[in-house]
Amino acid sequence: MTAPFDPAAARAEILARIAAAARAAGRDPASVSLTAVSKQQPWEAVAPVLAAGQRVFGENRVQEAAQRWAGRREGLELRLIGPLQTNKVRDALGLFDVIETLDRERLAHALAEEIQRAGHAPRLLVQVNTGEEPQKAGVAPREADAFVARCRTEFGLPVEGLMCIPPEAEPPGPHFALLAKIAARNGLAALSMGMSADFETAITFGATSVRVGSALFGARAPHP
Repeated sequence: MTAPFDPAAARAEILARIAAAARAAGRDPASVSLTAVSKQQPWEAVAPVLAAGQRVFGENRVQEAAQRWAGRREGLELRLIGPLQTNKVRDALGLFDVIETLDRERLAHALAEEIQRAGHAPRLLVQVNTGEEPQKAGVAPREADAFVARCRTEFGLPVEGLMCIPPEAEPPGPHFALLAKIAARNGLAALSMGMSADFETAITFGATSVRVGSALFGARAPHP
């Protein structure tokens, strides 16, 4: 008989693996944070992870996140890791501490306007489509430097790092290395890269936050 999935134990194991990967890369384990990808998870799956001490959560959709975290927001860091529509910018700024998916000029403009109106800014990461996959969001690598510069100079946005999602069918290492190279030449310290299957590799290449879902919450039940 298979033992029930234990999210608290899974979190402890993942944190231990993060620390080991960081030490193996000559890095301080405290320099890598764990983002628990709670998107599409039922609250019964999220609650034990929260109770185990997890305080950083990643969400894909503004409306879903607002519903999930209503009345539970205090003391947490919420990160938007899914695409952001310009008509959701105001809601996103009211909810998220970090937006990892800045990927086009129209969105940069909308964020700049809303930041000025609201008087506060989230931390911002530019999403880079390292595999240049047509179905994925993100700035092409060859356009990343110019886009970061425009975000800073034209829109006054406080870009602090980069995010990527490598192609599933390719080794992730070269994509992580490319993202780290782009970040270094633009003076960006934050690198959000690595998921359940490859976060240790991402740490080797300098990830400062890793996004873990299935390894932390268990497999999602199939939709009926």
